[in-house]
Amino acid sequence: MSVPLTLLGLLERAPSHGYDLKRDYDTFFGVGKSLPFGQVYATLSRLTRDGKVVMDEVAPGEGPDRKRYVITEQGATEVGAWLADPVAPEPHLQSVLFTKVVLALMLDRPAESYLDAQRQAHVARMRELTALKRSGGLVEALLADHGLFHLEADLRWIDTTSARLDALRAQIRQVKP
Repeated sequence: MSVPLTLLGLLERAPSHGYDLKRDYDTFFGVGKSLPFGQVYATLSRLTRDGKVVMDEVAPGEGPDRKRYVITEQGATEVGAWLADPVAPEPHLQSVLFTKVVLALMLDRPAESYLDAQRQAHVARMRELTALKRSGGLVEALLADHGLFHLEADLRWIDTTSARLDALRAQIRQVKP
């Protein structure tokens, strides 16, 4: 997640105060992990320094002055380019799951136990996401679906790998250190 570009996108929608940006970020993008206020203001400071946002007005508040931020043309151009650039498709062919299985086999450790433990962790996370999907709104449901689909693919891989462990073990033993 690119916090700076997400905040720029929220500012392109409407000029906002830091508090409002945090609220909107948390509502749409921070499900399960809200954005700390310190990160919001540090990011806004860097975006201001880099000419991507400017302060529009400063109004007194109960605490510190409330600063309203506005996106600049440079910031809007960057958001447009970012939105038009596709996210690199996953998965990459380097995986921690795969690495752990191969190393376990190389070191004569129980790869089967590792895969079983990983399966249990995935199923537990799937239960959490299913509960979120049932209790939340559309934003939470779509985010939960995204996570669930990835976990389902991992579980298919875990099952396939479990079925092929003997063949993988034999292939790994052919390669001498």
